[in-house]
Amino acid sequence: MDIEAISGAATVALTSTIVFLLIAKFWSALSRSVGSGPNFAESIMHEAAQRFRDELDRLSASQSIYLGGALVFGVLFSAAYVLQAQELFAGYPDWQLYLQLAFLFLTAAFAVYQLSNTIIARRQVKFLRDANVAIGHQLQQISSGVTRVFHDVETSAGVVDHVVIGQTGIYAINVVAKRAGRSGSVRVEGNELLFSNASDGESIVDICARTTRLQKEFQALLGHNVRVRSVIAAPGWEIDEQSSDRHLLVNERNVAMLKGWRDNSDHLMNEDVEALQKELTAKCLRSPAAASS
Repeated sequence: MDIEAISGAATVALTSTIVFLLIAKFWSALSRSVGSGPNFAESIMHEAAQRFRDELDRLSASQSIYLGGALVFGVLFSAAYVLQAQELFAGYPDWQLYLQLAFLFLTAAFAVYQLSNTIIARRQVKFLRDANVAIGHQLQQISSGVTRVFHDVETSAGVVDHVVIGQTGIYAINVVAKRAGRSGSVRVEGNELLFSNASDGESIVDICARTTRLQKEFQALLGHNVRVRSVIAAPGWEIDEQSSDRHLLVNERNVAMLKGWRDNSDHLMNEDVEALQKELTAKCLRSPAAASS
């Protein structure tokens, strides 16, 4: 192939592709910021794995933009080469053309790197979403009467994946999403989750901090002590043993076990249940503006 033809075609294609990507990124950001709030915002609350759903939508849009850019580059490169775009660099010394090609190669490599990272991140977020949805849907089945389930509850220490509030007690359910093998098992030991297929444990210090913070916020709201029980959900894993009094370890099939994990000190008065549920209803609305109004 003629170096001038390749340089000319690649320059035209890359320049046009960069313009396309900038316009597409700007339009995507504009679409998210303008009119992105839901209709009936005062009545729509977080669904299970809401933050992962939102992040997956963002990553899916980015992936589509990068793949669209690759298609634009390929089409324009072919068209420019056929139409003899080498005239753009007619008479240039070869070293300048090779330098131009090196720059184009580095730019293309960066674009491929960004696309690869986006694909990997999207795959992981999709797994996190599915794990949280699986637990959330099982929790919905134990929601009845005055017992309600809330999703993606924010605290000053981070987000608690699910919170169950009823007269029999309060449960903070945090999901640890890790890909399991065919017969993978997990157990709690100290401040770690120990998985059968991993040599290192998974720290649950952050989970403890979020649960403790949620308990303090509830106590401040009610003006007296209440207990928030910590439930750790590991979807796809078999539960090896229940050796911790501080945490209940469950998977997506036996999460209903939390209903039996209580004592008389966990019971709440009706007015306490109503106050807590009202607070979380306002906090978990999809529209922050609706929550503050």
